[in-house]
Amino acid sequence: MVELNHAEHFKSMEQQGHAATLGMWAFLASEVLLFAGAFTLYGAYRAHYPAAWDFGVAHNLAWLGTTNTVILLVSSYFVALSTHFFKHGKKRTTLFLIGLTVLFGVAFLCLKGYEYASHFHHGIFPGGSPTFVLKEHAPKGTGLFFTLYFLMTGLHAVHVIAGMSVLTWLAFRIRANRVIPEAHHPLELGAMYWHLVDLIWIFLWPLFYLAGGKGG
Repeated sequence: MVELNHAEHFKSMEQQGHAATLGMWAFLASEVLLFAGAFTLYGAYRAHYPAAWDFGVAHNLAWLGTTNTVILLVSSYFVALSTHFFKHGKKRTTLFLIGLTVLFGVAFLCLKGYEYASHFHHGIFPGGSPTFVLKEHAPKGTGLFFTLYFLMTGLHAVHVIAGMSVLTWLAFRIRANRVIPEAHHPLELGAMYWHLVDLIWIFLWPLFYLAGGKGG
């Protein structure tokens, strides 16, 4: 039987878990505010340059954005399952599911990297390439669209990497019995962060791949 040791300033492990959960919710709220500012910029510029936004969406790869959406949704299911099995003491299954979640994160980043490479190959960069704009007769504001596209999807990719790192760290701690089913809140907090990463992409997907474009 593993002894549960809580920090000195908490009365019990349960209280420590509640405090950690409250802290995570506060952190997630700050992340939402960060992206809310970017979404506000997106909305303001879209209203000002509708033709540029339609043009930009049409030049993104809709099939890739949709595939990545499915990947993140499935990965969220896996990480939710991992917390369920961990609470029931199924450590091996938990580690397997965390591994699948991280693997799906890698797949997401690989597809995103492929899309970035495709954009660069066609002369699409943050700010907009003058050659691309002239060649494709791009509407005014196209540079702003792609600047926001790279900024927001790039920032999201950083969060994906952070989530993968957290889950990998938790997997090592679970394997070493540093995180145990009787005090499972660290894994729950890691899963909460991963769900946020998924949720943010659910908003990015229609904004940059579906809203207004005619193909992709």
